[in-house]
Amino acid sequence: MAERSTAAVDVADNNGEQPLTAKADQSTADGVAQNPERDTDSEEAQGSSATEGPGKKASPPELHSGHKLARRYRLEECVTRLDGFSSWRAVDEKLRRAVGVHTLPADHARARSVLAAARSSALLGDPRFVQVLDAVEENDLVYVVHEWLPDATELTALLASGPLEPHDAYQMVSQVASAMAAAHREGLAHLRLNPNAVLRASTGQWRIRGLAVNAALRGINSDTPQRTDTESIGALLYAALTQRWPYENDAYGLSGLPKTIGLIAPDQVRAGVHRGLSELAMRALVNDGATASRHEAPCTTPEELVKAIGEMPRIRPPEPSFTAPAEYQRTTYQQGTYGRPAPRPGAAQPMPTPPPPLQSRTGKVLKWTVSALLIAALGLGSWQLADALMDQSGKSNDTNNTQTQDGGGKNAPKQAPIKIQHAQEFIAEGDSQHPTDVDNTYDGNASTFWRTRSFDAGPTIAPLKPGVGIVYDLGSVKDLGSATVGLRYAGDHTTLDLYSADSLTPPSLGSMTKIGSVTTTGTSATVKLKKSVKTQYVLVWLTAVPKSGYDSTLYTRAGYKQAISEVNFMG
Repeated sequence: MAERSTAAVDVADNNGEQPLTAKADQSTADGVAQNPERDTDSEEAQGSSATEGPGKKASPPELHSGHKLARRYRLEECVTRLDGFSSWRAVDEKLRRAVGVHTLPADHARARSVLAAARSSALLGDPRFVQVLDAVEENDLVYVVHEWLPDATELTALLASGPLEPHDAYQMVSQVASAMAAAHREGLAHLRLNPNAVLRASTGQWRIRGLAVNAALRGINSDTPQRTDTESIGALLYAALTQRWPYENDAYGLSGLPKTIGLIAPDQVRAGVHRGLSELAMRALVNDGATASRHEAPCTTPEELVKAIGEMPRIRPPEPSFTAPAEYQRTTYQQGTYGRPAPRPGAAQPMPTPPPPLQSRTGKVLKWTVSALLIAALGLGSWQLADALMDQSGKSNDTNNTQTQDGGGKNAPKQAPIKIQHAQEFIAEGDSQHPTDVDNTYDGNASTFWRTRSFDAGPTIAPLKPGVGIVYDLGSVKDLGSATVGLRYAGDHTTLDLYSADSLTPPSLGSMTKIGSVTTTGTSATVKLKKSVKTQYVLVWLTAVPKSGYDSTLYTRAGYKQAISEVNFMG
């Protein structure tokens, strides 16, 4: 898989920024950090070639995986190396939890402003923001430690599958605008609000990361910070409603708007967009050349945006749908509701009143006639049943010859392959592995792979991560009996678990049901279930991987790792 050059990423990301109000250093490359899950197997050796100020070159500190800061924070993986600073996923060995760390030399031109921004953000203490845990200058190095949210998903990833539902978009803009209004009241601005900076936790709460710090790392400032952040919130809402970036250039995995039409309302970009949210997005973006709907005043501060949201009718979540099994479904005519208006949801439904008994002479004759017919039918049925039992006893010897060893008189059902319709990486904690290679695990080609990263310790992946794996969509609910997984690396040892999930994007490992497990030292693993499980979504979950050397085919470094070639389900 070819790596993208740093320069190419920078251009794409800078084109996606709002250039009217936010001003950045010309030397600041801005794109790599937008994708903290990008592959770094071959990136760490690239370093940085950006210059800092006239005639002065800022070199990144000599850090590597396994390096410890303050004898406590163990650096695990570099997710950004850019313009003299680097960002890492790390482990706080004292509290045994994942954290994020930004590092830069103490003599970096922006070191002082980064420290000041981090300490100001830490003092805010608002749980709607990813918290700064530590900000230190030590041994000619400045580093900022912040929370790492393993169960949160970036808005970028959420929009990859389509726009948000109106209620989700409403919750996102409400919570983000309210949080930013609180930050501005304390004199703090973000200046880099984008789909990568907004996260949705498994609880449904929206969190914002990088308050003040991300802008300080890149030297971004603004003469009108409230307007800048408000426009950014408008762009987030626009993207959430349309799955498009409201500027001409593509950014954050989203297509930009056509250059010939300019900025148009979201409900003109995509059918079915909520009208109120569409107008709200335009009011927040009005400073960038848009025209506010209904001639309403633009929102120029997060506080004004919060007020505008409060004036909107509240958007409620969709009603949960329940579909009864086919054998219990009846037509409206059978239910006795044909021709009547449907009852309101939640309203108590009166019990149907039975018709009065037949009291006339005709009614009595009819009742006796029906009774006679029932007696005759019962007699005929009894005779047929007895005849069938006599015939069955005569064939008992033949039946005994076809019984299985388990008894029960039935042949064991034969399993058939189950076709995989779709798949997606599941991230329980930390960053992803190689999400773009997931399709290689069910393309019918055993020479293509999805691979884990190379871990420094093992075979058990914990405590760094609870595991890594892929959720598969079987298309519909199937009876799953077994799974066979092709592996690339043999050795001591690979442990593989199967989980049944409710969706392609389950909120957490605890929300799924474990249905099988196997440990192997070979290049194939088969999990046979004790009894078939009805499920549409299956997680193949690696919790231990063997140690292997450098792989020139997959360009992976030595370490504890595994790669999956083909996954086959049987049911």
